[in-house]
Amino acid sequence: MMKYLFLASFFFLLNSKLYGQGCCAGGAGSPITGGGSLGVLKVRQFEFSASYQFLNSDKFHSGSQDTAKLFENFSSNYVYSKIAYGVTKNFTISLESGYYLNKTQTGFYDSVLNKSEIIQSSGIADLIIFPRYDVLNKKTTKQHTEITLGLGYKIPLGNHTDSIVAFVNPINGTQIYTTAPPLVQPTNGSHDFIFYSFLYRGFNKSGIRVFANALYIKKGWNSLGEKFGDYSSLGLFIGKSFYDNFGLNLQLKGEHISQMQAADNIDLLAYYNVDVNSTGSTKLSFVPQFNFNYRSFNLFMLYEVPLYEHVNGTQIASKHLFTAGLAYRFLIKEKVVPSDGETIYSCSMNCEGGESKTPGKCVICGMEMEPKKIK
Repeated sequence: MMKYLFLASFFFLLNSKLYGQGCCAGGAGSPITGGGSLGVLKVRQFEFSASYQFLNSDKFHSGSQDTAKLFENFSSNYVYSKIAYGVTKNFTISLESGYYLNKTQTGFYDSVLNKSEIIQSSGIADLIIFPRYDVLNKKTTKQHTEITLGLGYKIPLGNHTDSIVAFVNPINGTQIYTTAPPLVQPTNGSHDFIFYSFLYRGFNKSGIRVFANALYIKKGWNSLGEKFGDYSSLGLFIGKSFYDNFGLNLQLKGEHISQMQAADNIDLLAYYNVDVNSTGSTKLSFVPQFNFNYRSFNLFMLYEVPLYEHVNGTQIASKHLFTAGLAYRFLIKEKVVPSDGETIYSCSMNCEGGESKTPGKCVICGMEMEPKKIK
């Protein structure tokens, strides 16, 4: 239950955090909805997970104050998936990716044309290769302490150059296209590095857990001469399980996005009306999360509540962000087939897969193995 309780707390940390990169700049191509588990998996353990995320906002800020809208609404529907494997007791690697069912910017209603301008895209976003390693994992009868470090790499798979019709010649109907704003591109098109750390302390008797994570995404340049602002965040969590199957996490999360940059020969304002001075933001959010665990399955739901947000210039601000998903874990058991009269060693905690023909510590939980003679 403990690992599952972590799962969704970080599940959308990497996703949609960049869409406030500017009212017209956007943060397009958020890497993933999450990054999966905060710590590492057991050795030979697989994890498959998928989630759905809904994002919607019609709020605009100048600094930290509400301001007039620059367009009517922005929304997205995003599906994320992940596969992870516990290579050793301390090392886990995962492959994670996402697909936008749609990213939609809706303009103001035009009474003459009797419609609103809609800019929309869909498609695959990015691929994340995300290894992480436990530098400390200590368990006692009273508490569990864990420190995990991760270094990930984001590869853009989707398109960051989708175009839209900018002008239609009223005489011959010829259409002139231009690149769509980054806000509605499936990806930002850059190769990024992800630096990650996680600290956990669990108290076995009370069932209370406190933990924290820090994340930094170093953004690269894309083929259009754009560099989206680097992203950093710090999350502080407290969680508790109830009746073995239910869990509640409460998170206080701070985030910062740096200003966007453009190459020397690129004028983003003329290119697609992106003002780099209206990019970058600082945000504080409260994130309650509910978990339900049944056997190897975990269902989770979370909702982000913005407490404070300051943007550079004028940008679209956060409003609604909801995530729900399902994760499944299973262990590939390494079978030990002893001969008659042979001594095998089994885990004192009866861990599944915790048997060996040689003495030592259990590869699952780290406890000493106990000898058992086969008659």
